[in-house]
Amino acid sequence: MKKIGIDLGTTTVRVYVPKRGIIINEPSVVSFSLIDKKILAVGKEAKEMIGRTPDSVVAIRPMRDGVIADYKTTESMLRYFINKAVGGFRFFRPEVMVAVPGGITSTERRAVIDATMAAGAKAAYIIKEPIVAAIGAQIPIGSASGHMIVDIGGGTMEAAVVSLGGIVASASVRVGGNRLDAAVAEHVRRRYNLAIGERTAEEIKINIGSALYLDERLTQEVKGRDMVTGLPRMIEVQSDDVTDAIQDELESMINAIKEVLFNTPPELSADVMERGMVLSGGTSQLRHLDDLFSQATGVPAQVADEPMLCVAKGTGVALENLESYKRSILASR
Repeated sequence: MKKIGIDLGTTTVRVYVPKRGIIINEPSVVSFSLIDKKILAVGKEAKEMIGRTPDSVVAIRPMRDGVIADYKTTESMLRYFINKAVGGFRFFRPEVMVAVPGGITSTERRAVIDATMAAGAKAAYIIKEPIVAAIGAQIPIGSASGHMIVDIGGGTMEAAVVSLGGIVASASVRVGGNRLDAAVAEHVRRRYNLAIGERTAEEIKINIGSALYLDERLTQEVKGRDMVTGLPRMIEVQSDDVTDAIQDELESMINAIKEVLFNTPPELSADVMERGMVLSGGTSQLRHLDDLFSQATGVPAQVADEPMLCVAKGTGVALENLESYKRSILASR
């Protein structure tokens, strides 16, 4: 029987197939032609088109803040990835487990189940991201002790304390890598009068970004459009610029972590203090983010191994052991 685990992220979709591991790791972008409403590309090819298409072609991200913003396109994207994972001949419809943000509403959850079924699944299960991120980060979530996981993706950040396979306290804020990119672009526009695209902003964040000010500053040359003359221009951006730009977003993340710690029962708080928090998700790779969280909360923090893959791996483990994770899984159909 075919089973597939999908980490349906705001910026990236990862597909896990038991025994084969993660076989698809592509941007969650779909480009289609406005003239005949045909889908031209999905994933990597579509991402290449962002900000570079003629008027008749649009590249869109159907997921926003971790939830479905464009239903029809999400369904097409899921169908494409499921087909790619299962292969051409489909006698069996696969069972699909999708990881969703912990703060998702029941309507949003319904939309994910419906889209997955419409895309060709035999059964769709929904599991909350903090649980699968913890499984993927090899945290023993079934034990009676408290573990804190902070999963920061492209659209959302989820902080949760898990114990006995369930979430004890959690907070979800719709702040992630995309918001950081937007903040960087806005800062460069205001400070240097230079307009840059989202891909350039993301490159700056990855190459020189840091959550804390660095002793040895990093620099990067950035090309963009001068806001005054409208002509192309090149400037040098420093790591401090990125740190300045993302202060508000980091503040939101810290507040979410504090809220979870505040709502955690005292017995489990002691466990969390002792074991620290584990960071997963692509955005957790921002330089010194773990140090910033430790300083702000007094709880030691460390980044999981392969943080970007934690959710997808965890979804796969939960799929292979469906019975033991039944309690953590939400409504299926």
